[in-house]
Amino acid sequence: MSKTVIHTDQAPAAIGAYSQAIRTGNTVYLSGQIPLVPETMQLVSENFEEQAHQVFKNLRAVCETAGGSLNDIVKLNAYLTDLSHFATFNAVMEQYFAVPYPARAAVGVASLPRGALVEAEAVLVLP
Repeated sequence: MSKTVIHTDQAPAAIGAYSQAIRTGNTVYLSGQIPLVPETMQLVSENFEEQAHQVFKNLRAVCETAGGSLNDIVKLNAYLTDLSHFATFNAVMEQYFAVPYPARAAVGVASLPRGALVEAEAVLVLP
């Protein structure tokens, strides 16, 4: 099995011992993205909706660098520090994906890196 590192400056740099994504065959495993602005490495804002948008922008940048798009994602895992934002997350997600939507889990967590309110990771299958 060969592994190819996927990296773009259009998404936040890894803040630990991991890659933005790893490709093996036609499958790409995207690491979790929190709502950091790539140029500043700071949270986009304290607003949940704005953070959700930034997460999808970051995921999109990694998908495009890998040769795909958000619509090639087959599985998405989302982590929210407050599940009362679930409906907002769904509404934001609908703006970035077309039917059929990917399979998805949304999990409530106690906290996320850098005080983020939302994080998402994904599995992408390239055409």
